[in-house]
Amino acid sequence: MIRRLLARPTGVFAVVVLGLLVVLAALSLVWLPQDPFRADPFHQWEGPSAAHWFGTDASGRDIASYLLAGTRTTVVVAVGSGVIASLVGIVLTAVGSLTARWVREGTAVLLDILVAFPTLLTAMLLTAVYGGSLGVVVVSVGLSFGVTIARVARGEIRRIARSDYVTAARAAGVGPGGVLLRHLVPNAAPLFTVQLSLAMATAVLAEAGLSYLGYGAGSNTASWGSLLSDLQAYIGVHPWSATWPGASIALVVAALSLLGDAVRDATDPRLTTSDREADAGAHADGSRAAGAAPGVTA
Repeated sequence: MIRRLLARPTGVFAVVVLGLLVVLAALSLVWLPQDPFRADPFHQWEGPSAAHWFGTDASGRDIASYLLAGTRTTVVVAVGSGVIASLVGIVLTAVGSLTARWVREGTAVLLDILVAFPTLLTAMLLTAVYGGSLGVVVVSVGLSFGVTIARVARGEIRRIARSDYVTAARAAGVGPGGVLLRHLVPNAAPLFTVQLSLAMATAVLAEAGLSYLGYGAGSNTASWGSLLSDLQAYIGVHPWSATWPGASIALVVAALSLLGDAVRDATDPRLTTSDREADAGAHADGSRAAGAAPGVTA
């Protein structure tokens, strides 16, 4: 699967960007160029230099150090929200697909109601009630997108549940939990992967948006959204400063969105079979062309 994933340009882009993000987040735990929260009024709005790689902001903070510290927040939000969204999505999908008819119908109605609330709005409501913190952002985004995953995956799970091998498994005495874990989830993995990557991308974007609006991780936690909020007031005078957090958010969100598509393409049996057939056809055409070359020359 790794070879097929890296054979796609989108997969290479996603792996490189996300791998670099994880490495930088791990590096920030043990080393930072400077204190990201230390204000230095004598070095305001300095341009990129050896001392300040990306320059400084209106308070004299080192932008590169703040961005590097913010990678930890981004990783925690993406992974934490993804785990919660996966658990919520799988549980709701199981309840909406493997239970009695009245439970399935009630769950479907509930999902249709909950999915109508945008993820960012739900996160804003919860952070307004419980206060802005990293934990509240992770839980709110995870719960909100878990409902979306269940809503999207419900139809696919029900289609798989009616397949012959699932019917045979039930006839052999496999319980609902075994059917879910052995057959339904693995066969719906490509769909879950795409939705999970979208959940993580949405989580990063939601955290940045909430921090930008003042509802995010808090003043003591480095966040790309908070930095963008601080710099956007001066974008007309120092446009280069807001480029760094904006580009960081855009790169990570794009990489997470593309990762799901690349993994789906690399793991979906229908797509991989088509790829193998196309490769075999190309190889056969090449062999015929090589065999015909001497005759043509003669």
